[in-house]
Amino acid sequence: MITPTELVELSPVIPVAVVPEAEAAVPLARALVRGGVGVIEVTLRTPTALESLRRIAGEVPEIVVGAGTVTTPDQAADAARAGAQFLVTPGSPPTLLDGALATGLPVLPGASTLTEIMALLERGLDVVKFFPAVAAGGTAFLSAVRGPLPGVRFCPTGGITATTAREFLALPNVPCVGGSWLTPGDAVRDGDWGRVTELAAESALLRG
Repeated sequence: MITPTELVELSPVIPVAVVPEAEAAVPLARALVRGGVGVIEVTLRTPTALESLRRIAGEVPEIVVGAGTVTTPDQAADAARAGAQFLVTPGSPPTLLDGALATGLPVLPGASTLTEIMALLERGLDVVKFFPAVAAGGTAFLSAVRGPLPGVRFCPTGGITATTAREFLALPNVPCVGGSWLTPGDAVRDGDWGRVTELAAESALLRG
């Protein structure tokens, strides 16, 4: 099983994908793989999200598939049963965090304040989703946090674009960012997998 530290090293960008129809899940995942991106976060925002997870987990072993926007313990359990290999939460209230950790899967817990990050550290969690990244302080916040909490690594998500991603990735405590621009809604809807592959290939150039 992958660790959170290994997870955030898989790609400079973790694609955050809203998959409206389960039929799009496998070709979407394969398009990302062709572009060199080996990870995808399927958000639990659509009725077909769990089926999308099942299909990717079963048919695209080359990609590490996780569930995002996990907001309840039941969602965490359902995602694990569907084949998710990691879980991502927007925040980390104790009941949700307990439920997510109970699945045994690696968790990227969400936090947006110093107190929330320190509470996660008390639980032994030092790889954190910083959300909503831009609204909560962006690169300035993450630079400031590195002083008192040098051991925490962040995957900032929320409001980051292809243009601004490099600014976040330049920070020593940011191994990756989360973003939806690799899987634009119109490309997923129209089956424009060539465009997804192109965007994925471009994202590989953001690190370094």
